Amino acid sequence: MTREDAFSLLDRLAQGIADMFGVSCETVIHDFSLPSHPVLAIYHGHISNREVGSTMDLTGLQQAVTFEGDVVNLLATTPRGQQVKSSTFSLRGEDYHLALGINYDFTPLAYANRALLDLMRTDVEFRSAVYKSRDTGIGELFQECADRVGKPIREMNKGDRLRIMELLSQHDAFSYRRAVPYVAAQLGVSRYTIYKYLDELGVAKQREEDAGYVSDAD
Repeated sequence: MTREDAFSLLDRLAQGIADMFGVSCETVIHDFSLPSHPVLAIYHGHISNREVGSTMDLTGLQQAVTFEGDVVNLLATTPRGQQVKSSTFSLRGEDYHLALGINYDFTPLAYANRALLDLMRTDVEFRSAVYKSRDTGIGELFQECADRVGKPIREMNKGDRLRIMELLSQHDAFSYRRAVPYVAAQLGVSRYTIYKYLDELGVAKQREEDAGYVSDAD
């Protein structure tokens, strides 16, 4: 392949990639056979603020390093502060050394990601916050008993839930105010199911004022 053929190939690739990925994607062809690595062609050069003939690299420094092979998916920051993913692919021949650079400005995505993380940020888990002021101690006791069972609540079967109920009963947990609805909410079952568990365990229980529960399947 002659130098002209190599440049024509890289130029077609550069233009096609820039068109495909849009204005956030800069593509550039360098002449690596010269120490200054001048730009031979560039598309969407507004990313790095370079044009044909420039000898500056993506970060605004005078180019002085020659890549012997390809370098892929590097992080760079332009002089204007854009965050860029950069790759450079080298093409050598008998009388030429060209390179195709692909630089994608993901700064808007970084801003969007920070906005999304801020939108998704929470301070306290819902159940913990809602029931903490009501449980007058039942919350810590429940967590202690659940930890002893040693399994995530969502993975517990009926036997595991009964074991938690047994441990709670041993600590007289159901003497706490609103203990039944709290435990029901934590285990993801109805109050009716909690009363059934207490019956199965032979534990004396106290139904609360709000006895308007709805039966559901365990």
